[in-house]
Amino acid sequence: MCARISVIEPEHATGKLSELYDQFNGKMANILKVHSLNPRSLETHLNYYKVIMFGQSPLPRSLREMIATVVSAENECDY
Repeated sequence: MCARISVIEPEHATGKLSELYDQFNGKMANILKVHSLNPRSLETHLNYYKVIMFGQSPLPRSLREMIATVVSAENECDY
């Protein structure tokens, strides 16, 4: 697949971006790589995800995971 948005690949990342990529062992999903030109945006996205999926909620984590899976399937996401 041809990317429509330029990204910085892990092997070319430096500084904060390199640190963030390291958290994923270089296997970050493309949806997150679009933030590579703005590492602060990537870090904010990751923190947001952690709050939604792991923070306090009236919904159990298993239900949150199921919702995410169904939405991804409906959107025909690869992940």
